[in-house]
Amino acid sequence: MSAPELSRPVRVEHIGEGMDVTVEANEAERAAVAARMGLVSIGLLTCSFDLRRPIAGEIAATGTLRAEVVQTCVVSLEPFATSVVEDFEVRFVPEGTESEELDLEAVDEVPYAAGVLDLGEATSEQLALALDPFPRKPGAELPEDAGKAAEGPFAALQRLRQER
Repeated sequence: MSAPELSRPVRVEHIGEGMDVTVEANEAERAAVAARMGLVSIGLLTCSFDLRRPIAGEIAATGTLRAEVVQTCVVSLEPFATSVVEDFEVRFVPEGTESEELDLEAVDEVPYAAGVLDLGEATSEQLALALDPFPRKPGAELPEDAGKAAEGPFAALQRLRQER
């Protein structure tokens, strides 16, 4: 596995009972994360984490992600800027102890290994979750003829079938 584009390792032993950490991506990191996610660009990417140790080995985290991204509209294919502000909650758990059941209501689990959390990768993952998978530029509309069958060799047959 290759190294993440944005990495901020934090040793679990340094967290103590709790710790606040802010991850701020530099220009090169933002460009690499944008490429990974198929974005035109990322102008700002910060994420604050409030880390707490409620259970031995597990780290509870709440935080806020802030990003300024340029996406490509799925309708017009034009780039457009948008802001992302997302509050989140995750649990960092030792690798191999993740829950096996899929529970869409449960807090997301992020595995960590060798006693190290990677808050940079967690930031990238939160951005990926917050982005609209079908971004549409404000005001962009599908053309009226979108979804209609094009004229072709079978169009006449389709019309005959519809007339029945």
